[in-house]
Amino acid sequence: MLVLAHISDTHLDGGGRSAERVRRVMGHIRALDRPVDAIVHTGDVVDGGLPEEYRQAAEELRADVPMLLCPGNHDARAPFREFLLGEEPADGPIDGVHRVGRALVAVCDTSVPGEHWGRLTDTTLDRLEKALAAAPADAPVVIALHHHPADLGIAYVDDIRQRDEHRLAGLIERYPQVAAVLCGHAHTPAATSFAGRPLLVAPSVAPPLRMEWEPAPPTGDDAPPPMLALHLIGDDGRITTHFRAV
Repeated sequence: MLVLAHISDTHLDGGGRSAERVRRVMGHIRALDRPVDAIVHTGDVVDGGLPEEYRQAAEELRADVPMLLCPGNHDARAPFREFLLGEEPADGPIDGVHRVGRALVAVCDTSVPGEHWGRLTDTTLDRLEKALAAAPADAPVVIALHHHPADLGIAYVDDIRQRDEHRLAGLIERYPQVAAVLCGHAHTPAATSFAGRPLLVAPSVAPPLRMEWEPAPPTGDDAPPPMLALHLIGDDGRITTHFRAV
């Protein structure tokens, strides 16, 4: 069995409140008796895309296991690369394929500079298809990205979800080893399906959002606690998800 810790929407802003929420989640992950195999962060690592925010993120998100990161609509690609990935600053999509045990985690960049909605570029889709075509047939593949590709019933986040999602759906349908799609962006834990596979939405480390017909959650010091997801991938490729408040 493999275990992926899935966090999202940390929105580190240089202040103490956002950092404290991140420390609670990272402390929970480190304290597990069974270490996770990797941590997947599905974007909005920082709030304003500023270098000083990324310096804080590099400090707060340190881990003894692989930290697999993709950007969200609040991130900026050049400082993201420089401070979190140790790469030269550049503006192209931030994609990657990572082996975690017998599984593959394909990190895909849905961010569109200057926009809050998302879309996968042709370059990213080509990279993903090449990775899926090269993956062993018995290796479960998890696709991680920021913007959800299917409506979640929350109008103000569905308006800024991933667009042209049919291109991703068509690709997934051709590769049965895709076990699940992981995303963030919605600031609420949710589970649905997309292209016939589980679509698992991480809860946010930052304060959560709500459906329009739910009571507004408290804010400030009384805000609901940060949350994370734990994804268990069995030897048969089946994925089981547990959501935890910290």
